[in-house]
Amino acid sequence: RTVRVWLKRDSGQYWPSIYHSMPSPCSCMSFNPETRRLSIGLDNGTISEFILSEDYNKMTLVKSYQAHQSRVMMILFVLEMEWVLSTGQDKHFTWHCSESGQRLGGYRTSASACGLQFDVETRHVFVGDHSGQVTILKLEQESCSLVTTFKGHTGGVTALCWDPIQRVLFSGSSDHSIIMWDIGGRKGTAIELQGHNDKVQSLSYAHHTRQLISCGADGGIVVWNMDVERQETPEWLDSDSCQKCDQPFFWNFKQMWDSKKIGLRQHHCRKCGKAVCGKCSSKRSSIPLMGFEFEVRVCDSCHESITDEERAPTATFHDSKHNIVHVHFDATRGWLLTSGTDKVIKLWDMTPVVS
Repeated sequence: RTVRVWLKRDSGQYWPSIYHSMPSPCSCMSFNPETRRLSIGLDNGTISEFILSEDYNKMTLVKSYQAHQSRVMMILFVLEMEWVLSTGQDKHFTWHCSESGQRLGGYRTSASACGLQFDVETRHVFVGDHSGQVTILKLEQESCSLVTTFKGHTGGVTALCWDPIQRVLFSGSSDHSIIMWDIGGRKGTAIELQGHNDKVQSLSYAHHTRQLISCGADGGIVVWNMDVERQETPEWLDSDSCQKCDQPFFWNFKQMWDSKKIGLRQHHCRKCGKAVCGKCSSKRSSIPLMGFEFEVRVCDSCHESITDEERAPTATFHDSKHNIVHVHFDATRGWLLTSGTDKVIKLWDMTPVVS
């Protein structure tokens, strides 16, 4: 139930300058360096707002919002609008005026939300929830309207990251994948990125180098180069027989009877999307431009067509050596902060790889 502010001492070590006890366990926080405003979400649904002193040795409670009926999942403070945006385990997205403390509005999501991003220019808010859906809302001063919803994950959305320059939204999920949604291109393009062996916990973006940093519960930190021409993964085609050798699949009783052959199990080539049997897709290959940094199943003809240049990785992999729970990236200094289930906070200098 404590909030701590850590300062770097002359010895080079970090020690807490503030040790503040809260009335309920803390679930999330948002800090604005310009105003030194610290917003803390609690398990009881309350958001408590503090102002930190200039020397960071004192925190003063300014106001509290009764924002949700249960645990606060995420908080965003928008300085330009003087708004505090939040999502809760009660399946509600709400926003408050940070000046008056008044509740301006809310929206009920299909499930509890863990992803929250806001575009200042258009006043669009992006909410990702545990059903795997991303909801886009347009906020006015005291009302909101549904713009659209889209779903591409087979698991819940665990993290969102918005690039206001390229107008691209990244979503991470418990299905281990990341999807890049081209919002500004208006073509409905969705690029999949596969580089984790466990759920994606956090996403950060370095705008100046167009690099995406993803962290997972597997302890992996992946730095993706998004300044390359990526390809959409094809839709998986349906067929009752292998689209390469015409062997029937095991549910195609008629063809099995006519040809006197045993039905085979269906697979799909990750490059062309065709339905193929195991014999016709015996090869594996990485396809980095399609987001597959690990080797995946491809049909034999696609395997021959993939060049060594196309297999060149577009991401670098790093081991944090702890199961990451939360991440914060400071783009100005190139520092990445990770905290894990081991109750350890690690500070990383990312400038050698994010440059």
